[in-house]
Amino acid sequence: MDIDRRNNVTVTGNPQGPTVVLAHGFGCDQNMWRLTVPALAEKYRVVMFDYVGSGRSDLSAFSEARYSSLDGYARDVVEVCEALDLRDAVFVGHSVSAMIGVLAADLAPKRIGALVMVAPSPRYIDDEDYRGGFSAPDIDELLTSLESNYLGWSAAMAPVIMGNPERPELGDELKNSFCATDPDMARVFARTTFLSDSRDDLKSVRVPTLVLECTHDAIAPREVGAFVHRSIPGSTLITLDAVGHCPHLSAPEATNEAITGFLAGLR
Repeated sequence: MDIDRRNNVTVTGNPQGPTVVLAHGFGCDQNMWRLTVPALAEKYRVVMFDYVGSGRSDLSAFSEARYSSLDGYARDVVEVCEALDLRDAVFVGHSVSAMIGVLAADLAPKRIGALVMVAPSPRYIDDEDYRGGFSAPDIDELLTSLESNYLGWSAAMAPVIMGNPERPELGDELKNSFCATDPDMARVFARTTFLSDSRDDLKSVRVPTLVLECTHDAIAPREVGAFVHRSIPGSTLITLDAVGHCPHLSAPEATNEAITGFLAGLR
């Protein structure tokens, strides 16, 4: 299969520089990184892609069996890395992609040499002494609403996820991105995302890792960032002066500064 076409792979930046892979979250596509790319392009080779079912990916490649677990998305990441013969790439994953990156690094340790986790959450549902931010009924209601009226769900949830109500254009952008995603494929990705539990997978991380959280995030509260940081030995936790779940859009300067500072420390 043509991986470039399947995942709409884009390569830009400095072809001689170290490679940074930017991976989007649920309901998004690679365009969400457009404010990050300029901060990286001079020094780094930048690889972006769309998960199957998102953006301009090849929708005919979608398989509910494959994409009903995060492993299926992680295999996509590994196959993109293999097609480009990447070595020691830095994988920057937003939201659920942070956990997909953990799985991909475990599957192909020679391909991924460091992780940047932007607003990560290994589990969205509260569990005993773990706070994920949602109760099980909350998630059931969210998924029921999404599956019964995806466009309505997108319009209602995008501003909540994005935060920054004084900047409604941000919520509108996320809503439009959600609405551009095939509803049936979004349903599968949503269930895979919001019902996942990747807490144990964090223990396998052996590469330098940066965890970025926001001061207020309705999807991944700060307890989650602290948990991820504790679970990955030697990781660095930075709390961005940002609100919402998409700091690369709402606070790109702070986000880019944190990412480039981490990258500089790797070399």
